[in-house]
Amino acid sequence: MSTASNDLSATTKGNNPAASADGGPAQTAKAVAGNVGNVANEAVARLPEATQATRQAVEDANRAIQAGSDEALMAGTTLSVGLALGLLLGGANRLLVILALIPAAAMGFTLLDRSQSGRGGSSVKRG
Repeated sequence: MSTASNDLSATTKGNNPAASADGGPAQTAKAVAGNVGNVANEAVARLPEATQATRQAVEDANRAIQAGSDEALMAGTTLSVGLALGLLLGGANRLLVILALIPAAAMGFTLLDRSQSGRGGSSVKRG
């Protein structure tokens, strides 16, 4: 019984051979912090490339929306709003619902701009 209490007291006093072999919890925390720092540095290094790719994708999408017909924009807007409503009613995360509304907003604003500027096919003024 006294050997068990001696082993317990040695462990609680920090004389645990297993903990000292790998450096203990402080050394493990330092290693994890170092890994997190390396990953963060790598992400920061790739940020300009990701920003450029995102900018190019948004510009391409804007060109496609501007070149689309009014009927195609109405169909796309309706589809995006329907998808967002389906996600909302299905209990999806609110962030997904908002992301589904982004294309609907882009197409809807383009349609609104066309109707106000008289450029759309259905807003031809006669008389």
